[in-house]
Amino acid sequence: RGGSGGQREMFPAICSECGRETMVPFRPSGDKPVYCKDCYRPRSRY
Repeated sequence: RGGSGGQREMFPAICSECGRETMVPFRPSGDKPVYCKDCYRPRSRY
């Protein structure tokens, strides 16, 4: 696959927590929740 350096392809998604549009480095499958960086950060703590 081509591409320049470490530039990841980003895909648009809607955050499952706040409903904002965000960009994620994977194609959302629709069966798992997707979070923006603001909502993801608090969830990553146990």
